[in-house]
Amino acid sequence: MKKYIVFLGFLIINFSCNNDRNMISESEIDKKVDKLIQSMTLDEKVGQMTQIDQRFLDTITDLSTYSIGSLLSGGGSHPKVNEPQAWLDMYNGYQSETLKSRLQIPLIYGIDAVHGHNNVYGATIFPQNIGLGATNNPELIFKISEATSIEVAATGIDWTFSPCLSSPEDYRWGRTYEGFSSDPSLVEILGEASVKGYQSAQTNSGKKVVACAKHFIGDGNTEFGTGMNGLVDRGNTILNVDELKEKLLPKYQAAIDADVQTIMASYNSWNGVKCHGSKELLTDILKIEMGFDGFVISDWQGIDEIPGDYKSDIITSINAGIDMVMVSGQGQPYKKFMRLLKESVEEGSIPLARIDDAVKRILKVKIRNGLFDNPLVENDALKVIGSDTHRDIARQAVRESVVVLKNDDIIPISKDSKSIVVAGRGADNLGMQCGGWTINWQGGQGDITIGTTILDGIKKSVSAETNVIYSEDGQDLNDVDGELAVVVIGEDPYTEFFGDKDNLDLLNDDINTINNLKNKGYKVMVLLISGRPMNIAEHIDDWDGFAAIWLPGSEGDGVSDILFGDFQSTGKLSYPWPIKAEHGANADDKDLLFNFGYGL
Repeated sequence: MKKYIVFLGFLIINFSCNNDRNMISESEIDKKVDKLIQSMTLDEKVGQMTQIDQRFLDTITDLSTYSIGSLLSGGGSHPKVNEPQAWLDMYNGYQSETLKSRLQIPLIYGIDAVHGHNNVYGATIFPQNIGLGATNNPELIFKISEATSIEVAATGIDWTFSPCLSSPEDYRWGRTYEGFSSDPSLVEILGEASVKGYQSAQTNSGKKVVACAKHFIGDGNTEFGTGMNGLVDRGNTILNVDELKEKLLPKYQAAIDADVQTIMASYNSWNGVKCHGSKELLTDILKIEMGFDGFVISDWQGIDEIPGDYKSDIITSINAGIDMVMVSGQGQPYKKFMRLLKESVEEGSIPLARIDDAVKRILKVKIRNGLFDNPLVENDALKVIGSDTHRDIARQAVRESVVVLKNDDIIPISKDSKSIVVAGRGADNLGMQCGGWTINWQGGQGDITIGTTILDGIKKSVSAETNVIYSEDGQDLNDVDGELAVVVIGEDPYTEFFGDKDNLDLLNDDINTINNLKNKGYKVMVLLISGRPMNIAEHIDDWDGFAAIWLPGSEGDGVSDILFGDFQSTGKLSYPWPIKAEHGANADDKDLLFNFGYGL
């Protein structure tokens, strides 16, 4: 495995982190938890270990009847009207019902707020992690995570399934953009900053938002061909124990040392064994050797992929060290899960001590983070969602994430140009620039939320005398007098295995758009919206300028800050860019178009 040098001048910034999370000592927490455990029935313990997507609840009263420990909103799991007040009302409604249970143990509500509170219409959408890695700025990542937690908490939600600590090597993987970098040492630094930002945010409710380091472990290091559909996602990672500890564990150890409260198991296998079923990984290494004292959550129906029937999946995963199971309710019914878990304990297949350990871990996290003291949330903080302050942070993140890779005297562009052509599928497409995990699981096209497109940002940046002409494909410009075209091309939104590809070529439509403009005599500045390096080597010589803008999110004017020279470009590649992108992060130096850390 090639060793990459972390960017020169990188400073490890120490952030204050509120380890005394709600002003109650660990000894007091232990006493409270022990008292609760002694008074709980097995049914109540099983309920605490169960997480259900709110869409698949049979009835809201199941929350109190079964003492359900957690709900989540998976991608696209919205209230009936997707607006902040409806989210808050939904949360408080579920929490109020949960508090009717015998012991009044509050639920903890989770969501994939992975680049802002991205399920909520109108929230600030920050760049995806691949762009944040290019900023080389842990202080900024801290601020982004903090702002995300403030918006998450305003809707009542307690827990974000973030940050992702993968260090992707195979760019054919559809989750490449979820990793800050292919270099684990950079992921370690930025992941630590992210955990601290999420968990130190001061919220109006008095609760702390819980972070979740994911996915433990090796999700970005699987062998091509071993994953779903013969590709990458959920495949097999082959590393011996020493290699695992040297290469991948330090970034998780940094998150644990930063007080991360939860860790999510990974779909992939490690040396042929599903991570969800590996006691060596989840208990021996993570909990005992690394000292993790929070709780381990499974991924969406993750235990279902362990070989065997569903009951054996439950037995294997709980004994391995899974503390809470994201049953979801979409596949296996959650009542079936609870019945089989209880049955497995009663017959001795799962020791009661293992159940008690899991429930203690869950209860400790709830107490530490103020859930018992402040289970319900007032609506006086909804104005922070999509606030100007948070959008300013996002705009800063966008401009710092832009990596300029070619510039033949084309930028900075004059704001007083007579005319500028803006072209391409991505130029006026908010959904495309946000990518997956935005409003819906797979994202979407067009005006899916509130924000500024690349075209909007350019129009706002130029002088009143400059004529900005938009053309999607560059064909309708015969009567236009101009010299410069900004062309925005790239990938359509995708998430997880839907983004797995064996070919990373640019789309023919995008190449045709560029060629249409070149043939009309325009100089072209090409901007690539993508979740990974793509195959550009055969084309870049024909372009006058090129920048990777990744998946910038809702604040497209951050791109204009670089195009028009309002800010100096500082973005650097946090992934090497091979001549053939399919060769990924492990391409030899001789096969690289641009090396790790490059950026004009």
